[in-house]
Amino acid sequence: MATNKELLGKGIKYLSGSLPLLFIGPSLIYNAFMNQHTAWHYLVLGIGIVACLSAMFLIFYGLKIIMKGLFND
Repeated sequence: MATNKELLGKGIKYLSGSLPLLFIGPSLIYNAFMNQHTAWHYLVLGIGIVACLSAMFLIFYGLKIIMKGLFND
């Protein structure tokens, strides 16, 4: 039962891509709630929510690919 290094590397790339989004998303959401008096409030809030959701998707997809590479599914 050998490890597929190509899939393992691909999964780690997805996880490393989600790392900046894990910090950017909550920061944007916090910024949107602190600046509710501006007209850009809803746009910044929407971008923050999309960043958080895409970070979660990339984490789950990256872990799925890593499990596939480790266990040769």
